[in-house]
This record gives sequence, C-alpha cells and structure tokens, in this order.
Amino acid sequence: MTTDRHTAHKALIAPVRAAMYDFEEGSVRRALKDLCADDALFRLAHPFGDTVGADAFYSGAYTPLFRAIPDLERRDSIVMAGPTPEGANWVGCGGYYTGTFEKPFLDIPPTGHQAVMRFHEFYRFENGKVVEFQALWDLPEVMMQAGAWPMAPSLGLEWHVPGPATEDGLVPGPYDADQGHETCQHIIEMLDYLKKHPSLGGPEVMEMERFWHPRMNWYGPSGIGTGRGIKGFRNWHQIPFLNAMPDRGQYVDEIEYHFFGDRNYAAVTGWPNMIQTVTQDGWMGIAPTGTKITMRSLDFWRLENGLIRENWVMVDLLDAYSQLGVNVFKRLREFNKARLGFDPETGRALQ
Repeated sequence: MTTDRHTAHKALIAPVRAAMYDFEEGSVRRALKDLCADDALFRLAHPFGDTVGADAFYSGAYTPLFRAIPDLERRDSIVMAGPTPEGANWVGCGGYYTGTFEKPFLDIPPTGHQAVMRFHEFYRFENGKVVEFQALWDLPEVMMQAGAWPMAPSLGLEWHVPGPATEDGLVPGPYDADQGHETCQHIIEMLDYLKKHPSLGGPEVMEMERFWHPRMNWYGPSGIGTGRGIKGFRNWHQIPFLNAMPDRGQYVDEIEYHFFGDRNYAAVTGWPNMIQTVTQDGWMGIAPTGTKITMRSLDFWRLENGLIRENWVMVDLLDAYSQLGVNVFKRLREFNKARLGFDPETGRALQ
C-alpha cells in the first residue's frame, strides 16, 4: 500500500518526537540529524534567532534547555500536516516540554519544581528531508512559573493550556485533501472578515458567529492569556490589539503566511506574518512609540461541526518587546539580583 506524502512526513517526524519523550542527548541529536537536510534552516523565538544545520540548532537551543531540565520530556497534543496553496509541504506540532526545573535557563531562575513550556513547531519538507524549521517556545510561560515575569500582567487567563478537547490532535492518515482544503478555507475566510474591522465598520462586519463556536476557546501565549467565547477573545486580545495597532492588515504585500489543513485542523506559519504600528494607547503596558513592528505567529485551529471551537496561538512576544526597545531579559536580570545563585550586580546565573 502506498502511503501518501503527508502521512509519510508525520511518520518521519515520529522518531524525533519519540527521542524527545525520554530526552537523551545522543538519541535526540541523531534523530534530528537523520530528519534534516545538512543545510536546514532553523528559526526559533527570540532570543535564539536563526541557525543552519541540526547540530548547531541542538547546541544553541536544546543544550541549555536540557541542562536546565535534566529530566526533559516532550509531549505532543497536535501533529498535523498538509500542503500550502503555494505548494510547500509542512508538518505542524503543538504541545509542551516539561520536567524538573533545576538550573537557570536563559537566566530564568529555577524553581526545583516541574515546569511546563508550550511549543508550536513547524517543519517544511522537500524530498523526504526537513529543509526549514520554524518554532515558538513560550519562554514568558517559564518566566511566570519562576515568579520572574517583569512585564505587565496578562489580560486573559494564564493557565496550563490544554490540548484538543476531542483528544484527536494526533491526526491519523490517510490524508484527506478535500477536508483539509475545506477546513483551511474556513480559516482564511474568517481572517479576511476579521480584517474588515475597524476600517469597514464595527464588530458586526466581522460576522464572527458565522465562523466561531459560541463556546470557543482562544488560547493565547503567556503575556496575553486565554479568552473564552467571542466576548473573551475580543475583550482580552482583539480590542487591546486593535486599539494599539489599528493599521493591522494593511501591509499584506510585505509579509508571507502559509496555511495548511489536515481533516478538521488548520495551521498557519509565517516568519513574520504580521506588520503593524504601535500607536494610540500602546500595547501590553508598553507606551505607544509609533514604531512599525513585525510579528511572528504560529497558530492551530480545530473545527467542530463547521465552526472554530479551539484556537491555539503562539506569538513571539519577546521579539515584539525587543523591537519596541524593551529588553525583557535585562529587566528579568534586575529581578534576579537578590536570588541565590545569581550575580547581585548583573542578575546572571553563577556558573
């Protein structure tokens, strides 16, 4: 029996996921190297940046994480795949890393307790190898668990964001091209309607009831939090976002984003996939600077009976803060000065 391309790609990811479940350096390095092309581009959230090649990526990202959490464990709640309209083939994984936070990570102080860090990771395949990786790790979530979040409080709920309510996020094969396309089109049309507000009218022009389930959950990144229902989404994310950046959606010719669907799941990836200017009342406690910024967002949606019931959203907030002239890590180190194991002058972890 011939396996379709997208089911095969999910199978190729499986050894990396398995190696990271019982995380051990040698097995993870080998699995990553086997999966990726030699010149694969790895793009990770601020402050990590871009690297080329699996070994360089492992050393720059996983080595410090594994040092901080020596019983590191990866858990996936979403694994989906599909083609973009542009013809690229992606696999999207969503879940969290967890384990005992024993040593500092990026100068975030350890807690000695179990920690959780949510991730969205996207893999682009060519000829059976990963050639590009885009990922957002919820570093602010780790800061909050350590009692070291130095920024404004979230408007939405901060909690351990769950996986799909239907527990079917590890989407099985064979790939259903028709359903994947239909799910994707629902999301694309919904986003087109969202962009009509406020330039074309009030909230009614978004026709959100056509697209969103009345009991939907919008799971935002730490620093924004979760909103329940259309009211929660608007109160805790959309209204503050549009008040701060009313020109959102006006620079689509300067960005790129790629949608793909797999049964009743859809995803979008882009690096960046938003551009807007922080004006008006500012955003997330940051004063308006008039600065035009880019944003990276990697998202998943789940449809239920033709409506969006759950939406997992990751935004590289630390990169947005950095573009607005706010060094979150410098502020974090100021908070750490009085902690044991940290230099009282710099707030950096002592080696």
